Amino acid sequence: MTITQFRYIIAVDNHRHFARAAATCFVTQPTLSMQIQKLEDELGLQIFDRSKQPIVPTPLGEKIIEQARKVLHETAILKHMTKQIKGTFEGELRLAVIPTVAPSLLPRFLVEFNKAYPKIKLFVEEMKTSNMIEALRKDRIDVGIAATPLEEKGIVESHLYHEPFVAFVPNYHPMAKDKFLLASEINTDELLLLNEGHCFRNSVLSLCNPINLRSEGIHMESGHFDTLIKLADKGMGMTLLPYLTSIDLNNDRFKGSVKPIAEPTPTRQVSLIYSRAQLKLAWIEALGVIIKNQLPKKVLQQPEQVISPL
Repeated sequence: MTITQFRYIIAVDNHRHFARAAATCFVTQPTLSMQIQKLEDELGLQIFDRSKQPIVPTPLGEKIIEQARKVLHETAILKHMTKQIKGTFEGELRLAVIPTVAPSLLPRFLVEFNKAYPKIKLFVEEMKTSNMIEALRKDRIDVGIAATPLEEKGIVESHLYHEPFVAFVPNYHPMAKDKFLLASEINTDELLLLNEGHCFRNSVLSLCNPINLRSEGIHMESGHFDTLIKLADKGMGMTLLPYLTSIDLNNDRFKGSVKPIAEPTPTRQVSLIYSRAQLKLAWIEALGVIIKNQLPKKVLQQPEQVISPL
């Protein structure tokens, strides 16, 4: 049995599909299948039940895969220990970011991080929180950026910043001339929301009373803030935005539509999240420092009210 074979069975377990697993391992499907078959022959048992779609591990296969993950983790420890002894920041760091944070945060720090640590190859992907937790547990990513607190067992939350909510009130709206809004004034009947699965949507609904969500007319939900902004501007209602998204609006007409919400201003907490067993802690801490250095002072302050993402 080999480390390569362990990588292959873990990839199949992650993707539950031989072709997709082969693609992520950068080998052909016949090569991957042959190596897994060799491992099964050597062990004298079936690791995967190929009669089911998607493919699932057999009961004994689950135990083999669990042990293979431990072996790869220990192998990674040896490799990373060498780099720590040498004091080098060189290798791969896999980062996931929730979709409601990625567009406003990534452009603020990626270039600076690359300049500071050119030998770290940073892989970045957008990922919803539930998928991120699973990816951390299965070691598919090293670190995530998500709205917290999550209180997930075995997951560390390292606070980055607190981001206030602001209201986007188009110029036709009765409250368009107001300098600020009260949370109690926000009418959910005209509120445009992100679609289900986004933690920012859950935070908004915990702030506003969801009982009055519109039951007539067009009920619009989207996965992107820019869509909600443009629809609100066309007369379909109002929406709430994270602060960093609002200050990135490059349309002068839209800037006048952004209204602060009175204190205690509803705010979300954004953190780095990673496994307690994470080896690349020094790299993650360096990432956190770079991110904080690129943020406006407003989001680094302690808020009066934090909205839970759950």
